[in-house]
Amino acid sequence: MLTLTVGKNGEDYYTIQEAINAVPYEEKARIIISEGLYEEKIFSDKSDISLEGKGKVVIRWSDFAKEMMPDGLKRGTFRSYSAFFSGKKLYLENLRIENTAGKGADVGQALALYLDVDDARLKDVELYGHQDTLFLAPLPEKEREKRGFYGPRCFSKRKLNRVIYEGGEISGGVDFIFGGADAIFHSVRIISNEPGYVSAPSGFRKDTGFVFHGCVFVNGGVEKESVYLMRPWRKEGKSAFINCTYSDHINSKGFIAWTGLESEKESASFKADTSRFGEEYLMCDAEREALLKRFQEN
Repeated sequence: MLTLTVGKNGEDYYTIQEAINAVPYEEKARIIISEGLYEEKIFSDKSDISLEGKGKVVIRWSDFAKEMMPDGLKRGTFRSYSAFFSGKKLYLENLRIENTAGKGADVGQALALYLDVDDARLKDVELYGHQDTLFLAPLPEKEREKRGFYGPRCFSKRKLNRVIYEGGEISGGVDFIFGGADAIFHSVRIISNEPGYVSAPSGFRKDTGFVFHGCVFVNGGVEKESVYLMRPWRKEGKSAFINCTYSDHINSKGFIAWTGLESEKESASFKADTSRFGEEYLMCDAEREALLKRFQEN
């Protein structure tokens, strides 16, 4: 396995992007990043790569959807990322990835992390943004507005990806965890810094969707009951919440339909294992263990 270092004190490379560019596509690589602030927009399409921070490592950028491009068109959601990864396997550990463009009401969508990886694993990763902090590909099959999906891999054949996210935290406001992947979030701090919606899944009923297991939902300074756990981005979107802890900012209904598409509410799947949301999650203990085991297998 190829091992490279990044840092400001004589490591192999000065920037993260330079180290990624040096990796041959098919070679498995490990990039060790020394403590520091890295103000760069990251793009990786390597087959099997890991990025590991030593000390406090912050990756920061500030592109946003409403920004006007040289061609006179807006940048759009999926070109606003601070870091993009595709490929077969990805491992991220002890990193903080930020999009500091600002609140969604001012700048629109602003992704911190865009994942389009067959099998991605994140451990003790912190993501900071406001609207659309974390996107988990695949995209839906069809846009709702022209050029709405423009960005990396937007014309690629859709494939189901898998994500395991353990520890760390994710901050955001509107639809700040969204997309069509199967993903499990285990023991993650989910911080709402604006009123809005935590998850906006767009996968299919036959898939697993988003599973939040043992997560803590933190009020980052918003009003009581101003945040919903889910609104489906597409009509079969699925989110489940198992053994989680909620602050008073979470709306007692938990779930709400997408604005203007209330008829799709019955097709989506929202489950929470607390009576606070009006229904019990019907997964038995054996099924829970099987689900966790499935995500943890190599």
